[in-house]
Amino acid sequence: MNEWWRDAVIYQVYPRSYQDSTGDGLGDLAGITRRLPHIADLGADCIWLSPIFQSPQKDMGYDVSNYTAIDPLFGDLDSFKTLIDTAHDLGLKVIVDQVLSHTSDQHDWFKQSRQDRTNDKADWYVWADPLPDGSPPTNWHSHFGGPAWEFDPGRGQYYLHNFLGSQPDLNFHNPDVVDAILETCKFWLDVGLDGFRLDTVNYYFHDDKLRSNPPANTRPQVMATDLYGMQKNIYNKTRPENIAFLERLRTLTNQYDDIMMVGEVGEMGERSIEIMGEYTQGTDRLHMTYSFAMLGPDFNAEHFRNCIEGFQKGAPDGHPYWSFSNHDVPRHVTRWAEHASSEDTIARMACSMLMAFPGTIGIYQGEELGQTETELVFEELTDPPAIRFWPAVKGRDGCRTPMVWEKDAPNAGFSTGKPWLPVKAPQAANAVDQQGDGSILDYYKTVIAYRKASAALSGTKTEFVDLPEPLFAFHRIADDQTLLCVFNLSADTHKLTVSGDATITGPHAATLSRGELSLPANGYVYLETTGKVTLK
Repeated sequence: MNEWWRDAVIYQVYPRSYQDSTGDGLGDLAGITRRLPHIADLGADCIWLSPIFQSPQKDMGYDVSNYTAIDPLFGDLDSFKTLIDTAHDLGLKVIVDQVLSHTSDQHDWFKQSRQDRTNDKADWYVWADPLPDGSPPTNWHSHFGGPAWEFDPGRGQYYLHNFLGSQPDLNFHNPDVVDAILETCKFWLDVGLDGFRLDTVNYYFHDDKLRSNPPANTRPQVMATDLYGMQKNIYNKTRPENIAFLERLRTLTNQYDDIMMVGEVGEMGERSIEIMGEYTQGTDRLHMTYSFAMLGPDFNAEHFRNCIEGFQKGAPDGHPYWSFSNHDVPRHVTRWAEHASSEDTIARMACSMLMAFPGTIGIYQGEELGQTETELVFEELTDPPAIRFWPAVKGRDGCRTPMVWEKDAPNAGFSTGKPWLPVKAPQAANAVDQQGDGSILDYYKTVIAYRKASAALSGTKTEFVDLPEPLFAFHRIADDQTLLCVFNLSADTHKLTVSGDATITGPHAATLSRGELSLPANGYVYLETTGKVTLK
């Protein structure tokens, strides 16, 4: 089997914000299809579409009301099939977000479930009686603020929701729920999808004894919604029963040719790396996973090394997926600005570093333009947590603003109508038509092509080099090539002594002369080596 995904570059498309073809201010499937050549020309192997299924859009599609219907906002089944066929003609695979842990409260399953305690779907969601004092069954928190339980007066019970109150959690302890979910996945595989990105993949099962979580014994996070982080979330997610469900999903995908599943691990820190390992062990679980481990503010050599080494030790036969940005976190050019001499230097260094990591690589739309976070005012917000907790929480809208194609066109070429989120001048300045020779876009194309042509970067063997912060270095090793990859994670110049046979290869921002390697602010280099080479 080809297993195309093992060293692939996957490009995430946020459909609402990619290209509007109708002038209604919302991106759509026809618009994405029009722009697929941009993604193919970049050198990507696959596109990941954020949710496109029928939804009331209270959480931008992550609240699904019909798992087997395209939301009319984006098009219909025929337009989706056209997108898949066009992508395949361009050599691109297509995967779609599957939000299986919860549905919208407008889903027919939930509408029936909440009617009474005896109907056919009464146990399809997580229902529980109030405690004697009327309070929720457990102390679990919602990610979006407040308790993870909503009282329903019709049933006289609480239902579980890890996110919005309009996103009730399915009861995966019910085998009928599992069978129904698997049928919806099969539907899209039959349509022609190449796989799934599984949202919140460690949230499917809850503790069926409804035990409350212990405290985390850490200080609360800065975010106003992050009471969640004050608990050890051991009973509301990442339950052991999850493994058996992942194995059933893998059994389903194995019935088709060359399908890939990547799971999003909703966890931070070392625990996220452990879960990545657990969920990809062997050949009967997920093909790969990614976590939020590299999507936070941490920007130092120890952190990146711990992420990669932790995964390699925890799942030596597993496969990781690494990315620096997505639709849920501030864009990394802005997030890591304090470590950069300029937006340009951090964009190039981050690209070079990410493309040198072992495993599969993810790019979020606009990342290839060096795009920055958009500053919004309250009246421009659409993200529920931001609206509820402003100004303590800025929310996720700043990384979701429309893709910019033409700097001087209305809305930078995204739409002829008023876009759902504004296109502002700092972002429009990075438009595709401004990205000529030597641009960030040109650089991404160059580094992706270099990665694909490099035996060492296409493999998995990685050996880290002990260097003081802020220097980060590792060997990537193949039978016929060894690369020493070195990165300066600071805005200061640093110099190293290179002992042995080493030559600069590929795109770089460094000089090597008479054994002295000079790395300018956010400098980076790939050194092709022969024999033993050391740095100090």
